[in-house]
Amino acid sequence: MKTMKKLTALLLALCMALALCACSSGDSTPTPSAAPSEAGEPSAAPSAEASEPAQGGAAFTTVEEGKLTMSTNAAFPPYEMTTDSGDFEGIDVEIAAAIAEKLGLELDILDTDFDSALLAVNQGKSDMVMAGVSVTDDRLLVMDFSDTYATGIQVVIVKEGSDVTLDNLGEKMIGVQKGTTGWQYCTDDYGEEHVTAYDNGLTAVQALVSGKVDCVVIDNAPAQEFVKANDGLTILDTEYANEDYSIGVDKGNTALLDAINGALKELIADGTVQQIIDKYIPAN
Repeated sequence: MKTMKKLTALLLALCMALALCACSSGDSTPTPSAAPSEAGEPSAAPSAEASEPAQGGAAFTTVEEGKLTMSTNAAFPPYEMTTDSGDFEGIDVEIAAAIAEKLGLELDILDTDFDSALLAVNQGKSDMVMAGVSVTDDRLLVMDFSDTYATGIQVVIVKEGSDVTLDNLGEKMIGVQKGTTGWQYCTDDYGEEHVTAYDNGLTAVQALVSGKVDCVVIDNAPAQEFVKANDGLTILDTEYANEDYSIGVDKGNTALLDAINGALKELIADGTVQQIIDKYIPAN
């Protein structure tokens, strides 16, 4: 009898043990499969899967999944401009497209005025700004910048036969593009009363042609295009300022900046960036 009781108790204990094992196995089965699904959720880091293996950096997010959004002012030839069909082209556009391809993303362009293009990265409307942007102390307060990819020269456009020189520039009315370093340099050097700011370089040049301003301070590359398109204009021989162009991202967006720098470094090393620049600014 005692033997039967012991046997019964042993069988009951064995059944309970098997039941517990079965419950434990059932509860843990979904866990391994659920964790990778959550970690790989596209909305959490839309561009990380494409960029992380190539760049070896931390995962980053973009404004729109699968896209790299670039804010710009497409009235700054040959860096960014629109074609007759309404498409975008230029040095910045092609470099941005090459960076996006390196990161496994599609380039999306947000065209606006220059000030708004800068603000877009802080407002979450764009991932980066490329518009012939140079690094300044004020911009460093709210933005981080990539490595340099091109060099810009500030020059002065005048009418042929004009008496404007660098020496008497402060006595003239200067046209500039609003929010640019040209605007900053001129207002710092000569005061706001001698500077008129316009939404883009084209409008500033049109003001020069119509006699509303005496000269225009702008980057050399677009200056050459504007002079070529407008008879009677010329560029002063002496350069006004030199600066480097970089890509701006929101302050503290280190993961995205590292990914952009990684792609940019490869594109500079393999000659892609220089080929793009030479395409639009042929060497003399």
